[in-house]
Amino acid sequence: MLERLNAFVQSLMNGPQTGEFAMDDTRVMIVALCFQVMEADGTISEVERGVLKKSVQDHYPLDDARLKALLEAGERAEHEAVDYYRFTSELKRRLTDEQRLELVEVLWDIVYADGVRNEMEDHILWRIADLLAVSDRDRILARQHAAARAGQAGDVDAV
Repeated sequence: MLERLNAFVQSLMNGPQTGEFAMDDTRVMIVALCFQVMEADGTISEVERGVLKKSVQDHYPLDDARLKALLEAGERAEHEAVDYYRFTSELKRRLTDEQRLELVEVLWDIVYADGVRNEMEDHILWRIADLLAVSDRDRILARQHAAARAGQAGDVDAV
């Protein structure tokens, strides 16, 4: 009986559990970083959300309900985060070099989704890539590839 009472008190203290993804889930941390990049210019466009959704679908086999739950968990985690380090420090340990570079490429795809790249987005991507131990050269190449995919060849400058 005492155990049930303790469990009840703990559930009240922890609040209701919504969704099915823990905040320390690698996928949630990745989606949270994506939301941080999407918010860099002050607005999250539907086209940016679409790029994020497609990228998540391409990388994780989730049905629509679980995809929605993951996106919501990532957005919640982003709103609760104080800085990028919360996510990047853990992702640096969990992801391979190739996966970290691929994440930076996805982040650049999100930046170019709305057709505009600004200084704040550049700064955020530089900082995130640095914290993920992605080299400047690889970060710039990832940006150039994303610009080319987005049809913004004029934004592809030298490395």
